[in-house]
Amino acid sequence: MTIGKALTVAGSDSGGGAGIQADLKTFQELDTFGMTVITALTAQNTLGVHGVYPQSLEAIESQLDAVLSDIGADAVKTGMLFSAEIITLVAKKLKEYKVTNLVVDPVMVAKGGAPLLQEEATKALIKELLPLATVITPNLPEAEKILGCPEITTVEDMKEAAQTLHSLGPKYVVLKGGHLKGNMAIDFLFDGETIHELTTKRIETKHTHGTGCTFAAAITAELAKGTDVITAVKTAKGFITAAIENSLAIGKGIGPTNHHAYRVTK
Repeated sequence: MTIGKALTVAGSDSGGGAGIQADLKTFQELDTFGMTVITALTAQNTLGVHGVYPQSLEAIESQLDAVLSDIGADAVKTGMLFSAEIITLVAKKLKEYKVTNLVVDPVMVAKGGAPLLQEEATKALIKELLPLATVITPNLPEAEKILGCPEITTVEDMKEAAQTLHSLGPKYVVLKGGHLKGNMAIDFLFDGETIHELTTKRIETKHTHGTGCTFAAAITAELAKGTDVITAVKTAKGFITAAIENSLAIGKGIGPTNHHAYRVTK
């Protein structure tokens, strides 16, 4: 049996709603074989992040070598990378193993506000990782941080930001508009020439833990299967919409999305 192989290089969420746990669930639901490289352990639940424990560079490199030298990956997703040193190492190994389908989710802050990327690591992300990316998937606060720009508050601001992000090297930019006010959830996909708009009705729920991880993982899974980027992003939009629409009110805080919903409702 032939199956697409998807690798996530990210942090572990002990609460199961985000990070590598969300990625693996998404890979499975979209019929790909999921693999992991854990960059950091987090003590985390629906109430927030209670501890971050980055892995050693040796441990991260060893995981990357073990997976990529044997099984390989048809697509790779990066999530929480935490430090400039980890970003530099990951970028080096991705080049060494000639990874061609790379989805970069520039994870910077947890849903509850805890920092997941050290301040000085943003420069390394821009310089070393974004130029390798097939797709990047920042939300508005992440885009503002990367670009060092004022707050993005309008659709026109988003379009301009997407084009500026593209100039940093990625082949495609998906700028997510979930933080924008309004009744619709608008994302923009920029391919270097055309801005594609992806719009769904905004779903009123506080249970959105892991949405960014899940969306980027869905794109990665589709790329691992050989899907073109635009179709992959549209599928991911449908996947995350179903996951939010059927989100899980578990725990005492912000509950996770429902990774099984897409398969059940489509």
